[in-house]
Amino acid sequence: MVSIHQLTLALGSVLLSSWALLCPPAAVAQTTNVTRIVLAFPPGGPTDSLARQIAEQLGVELGQSIVIENRPGGNGAVAAQFVLNAPNDGKTLWLTTAGAITVNPGLYPKLAYDVKSFAPVSLLVNNQEVLVVNPKNPANDPAQFIKEAMANKNGLNITSSGIGSMPHMAIELLRDATGDHYTHIPNKGAAPAITDVMGGQVDAFFGDIPGVLPFIQAGTLKAIAIASTKRFSLLPNVKTFDEIGVKGIYINNWSAMYVSKQVPAAVIDQLNKAIVKTLTHKTVRDKLLASGTDPEFSTPQEMANQAEEETKVWRKLVQKYNIKAD
Repeated sequence: MVSIHQLTLALGSVLLSSWALLCPPAAVAQTTNVTRIVLAFPPGGPTDSLARQIAEQLGVELGQSIVIENRPGGNGAVAAQFVLNAPNDGKTLWLTTAGAITVNPGLYPKLAYDVKSFAPVSLLVNNQEVLVVNPKNPANDPAQFIKEAMANKNGLNITSSGIGSMPHMAIELLRDATGDHYTHIPNKGAAPAITDVMGGQVDAFFGDIPGVLPFIQAGTLKAIAIASTKRFSLLPNVKTFDEIGVKGIYINNWSAMYVSKQVPAAVIDQLNKAIVKTLTHKTVRDKLLASGTDPEFSTPQEMANQAEEETKVWRKLVQKYNIKAD
């Protein structure tokens, strides 16, 4: 006759076996060996592409498996809050662009996340902005484009990827430097903005070079001005605004890695060292350069200083032109 004790042991054995089938040892072990890169953008865009370009080598440097988490929504708040809610062990990273850190605090009176709740790990890449037009547009350089805008009674329409985006900030800098000859046409992302330029619905678009480079190379967009202090290596014939004497139109839609400020400084230092090794790895660096972005690392303090200075610039511009978020 089987005792109650024997039945209990048998049942326990069955339950353990079932649990093991559902959660094999390898899967259980991975829960402590996974680092997540969280993005506020959907798959397929430039930020997602950057994450995937660095993920494998970063995983090697950290001795971790890298998982990319796309969490768009709430103007970056969904991704930001996910990072803040995660354990403070440095295994949940926020790969963010400049706007979420430097523009949003001045744009949104009640931002759904507090930038001060995060600590920078390192700069990842610099992204220059380029002014692109339809290939049929007669302008071939920044001087011709500005002359065209001044000659047109109603000025020119320039679209952006949204109110408060870096392309929008570039339009306001252009207005600041050359006069009010431009109408901002906000779009819901870079893709529809590019489509509108190619379709002739708008006159121009300031875009991150990685996002518009394939269209420039295909001849469906024409690059006519770089919003930087120097020309871009993959577009050597495209002038900067600086070259024609128009100063102050400098846009760097950088991407950087952040974590919760509750993560220990020693862990942030380890992450920083892993990022430095990743960005200086030849294969990774070559891929990033070929995509139109400029890989560059920093110390956490250098990134903090850069973000602080840029926040002041964008806050003043938002206030000057009374820019209101959607």
